[in-house]
Amino acid sequence: EGFPLLLLHGFTGDSSTWTPFCPVWGKHSKLIIPDIIGHGETESPGDINRYKIESAAEDLILLLDQLGIEQVDLLGYSMGGRVALTLAILYPERVRKLILESASPGLRTNEERLQRRMKDAELANFINDQGVAAFVDYWEAIPLFSSMSSLPDSIKKSIREQRLSNNAQGLANSLLGMGTGSQASWWGKLDLLGCEVLLLTGEKDEKFCKIAERMAEDIRKASWIVINGCGHAIHVEQKEKFGTIVS
Repeated sequence: EGFPLLLLHGFTGDSSTWTPFCPVWGKHSKLIIPDIIGHGETESPGDINRYKIESAAEDLILLLDQLGIEQVDLLGYSMGGRVALTLAILYPERVRKLILESASPGLRTNEERLQRRMKDAELANFINDQGVAAFVDYWEAIPLFSSMSSLPDSIKKSIREQRLSNNAQGLANSLLGMGTGSQASWWGKLDLLGCEVLLLTGEKDEKFCKIAERMAEDIRKASWIVINGCGHAIHVEQKEKFGTIVS
């Protein structure tokens, strides 16, 4: 029941990202929790064009149309945050409120995007050549997630098992199609957002704190909250605080 809240997980995640929050958020919102293309139980087609971030946003609009939902509150984490921002910019009438957790509008310059596309292509080849398990080993060790090392083993094990359940082609094509280097830069469009926007970053995630600070200057109705004691994955590292702030 309640106003619809559309929840978008991050890269290597799936809809189960949000399961812990359903008892709380379900009291005030109608929850819509899809697996983004290439993740979870959604298909992983071979056509890279299907993974373009604009296409991912269009898929979600078609889903809302089939459900008969005119407008949503929208929450996206990391890659899901970039999809959420894309949807809010391309279909502004469909979004009432926007919450972006550790998200960015992409990269500003063509040179930055080119460098990132080359890196993402290397990672995509790594996934296709070495498999999902080898990639998850690499992904868990990147500095972006270093603050998660102190989490209980049971939580780390659960996150790892979920990541391992993904499809190699889906992950590789997601990097190639809607990676930060492949998507259009939305930096010049942030002032078009008419809805209220809440930016959430973890204090240990310096890169995304700097991005959020710049975004807050460009978005008309922006609020920015930094959550102490966590890094990129606020919803995992400070679950109770995150759930309360979203509510």
